[in-house]
Amino acid sequence: MTVYDRWHKSRPKAGEKACSEHKRVPSTDHGRGERWQVRWRDDRGEQRKRNFDKRAAAEAFDAKIKHDLSLGTYVDPNAGRVTFRERAEEWLKSAPFDEAVHDQVAMRLRKHIYPVLGHHEVRVLANRPSLVQAWLRGLQGKLAPSYVKVLLAHVSAVFAAALDDGLIAKNPCKASVVRPPALVKEKIKPWKLEWVERMRKELAPRYSAMVDVGAGLGLRQGEILGLSVDDIDFLRRVVHVRRQVKIARNKQLFAPPKGGKTRDVPLPDTVALRLSVHLAAFPPVEVTLPWVELAGKPVSHRLVFTTPNGRAVHREYLNERQWRPALERAGIEVPPNEDGQRRSYRENGMHALRHFYASVLLDGGESIKALSEYLGHHDPGFTLRTYTHLMPSSEDRTRKAVDSALGAHGASPSALDVPSADD
Repeated sequence: MTVYDRWHKSRPKAGEKACSEHKRVPSTDHGRGERWQVRWRDDRGEQRKRNFDKRAAAEAFDAKIKHDLSLGTYVDPNAGRVTFRERAEEWLKSAPFDEAVHDQVAMRLRKHIYPVLGHHEVRVLANRPSLVQAWLRGLQGKLAPSYVKVLLAHVSAVFAAALDDGLIAKNPCKASVVRPPALVKEKIKPWKLEWVERMRKELAPRYSAMVDVGAGLGLRQGEILGLSVDDIDFLRRVVHVRRQVKIARNKQLFAPPKGGKTRDVPLPDTVALRLSVHLAAFPPVEVTLPWVELAGKPVSHRLVFTTPNGRAVHREYLNERQWRPALERAGIEVPPNEDGQRRSYRENGMHALRHFYASVLLDGGESIKALSEYLGHHDPGFTLRTYTHLMPSSEDRTRKAVDSALGAHGASPSALDVPSADD
């Protein structure tokens, strides 16, 4: 037997008097604290014990311990007494993030997760998935569904690490009651050419050519800020996308493009001409920044876009002091601040130029595979899912193909032979 009555002696000495209520000899703990005690040896052979108020609860716990030990799924009941915040901080220290991503994750934990889940013990949350679901429900309506899913992924990663370390027996984020908000994927609405031209006109002359690079080459904002004059091959009419400028702890650094994927993008004559005019007015400046990490080796590149004092353009300065006022002057809607952070500027931000680029290429008949390469996507399937609604319909392609074929032979409505009624 492994369930013991703490209030009575199991082996009384001769002559000891039993109590009248239970007809058993009382122990020195009689009437003090929880009465029933479970004793067992854990998976390392160490003696363990735990007390309960009711015998039924003690016997149920005893049965579970025996079951888990027999299956090899035993978890120390006291292991998960650490708070979620303490465990998350430990996870974050060892997570394989670069500094920029580390700071973003730390901010999300601090701002959106710790206030509700941080004080709970890990073992409590593991056994009560409803607490995680209540936290998720509290975020709905306040944050974008896609952002809530990112937050849930962070919470799940913390529990997964705790599970691997043997602190808990299950990840509560995998429970059926935990349901992230459904994603309503809105179709991308690319800018009209008129908007592109307005933004080029309204941005300060030092930054206006960024519109040409975004709309004419499809570069991401960080890649535009990291573009070097040495990346532009005017002779072969190609731009080599080799780096971006990232932010870590509010400091700038050079890093490879997103996903570490460098690429070559065709350089249209219009963009080449406008870049030439920009470089004549604002000659490239050599800028030195650390590579990948703030403590990384300093590297230097002659950047196409710099501040008046010869530094790399800071993303937040560009968004808040240049892009946003230009949007307002151009009469274009300012992007909403969805997640409480600084504006992401993806809907009508510089990222909109990248969508414009994709729409122009698809309308011109470019393949998804080629577009995916030019945009730096790892998976053409992602490109297809993102932009499929912008592709010309099969009916349009059929009409254009037939019209092109007939037109190539000089056919015109007036030149066509009209069959007579006798034909």
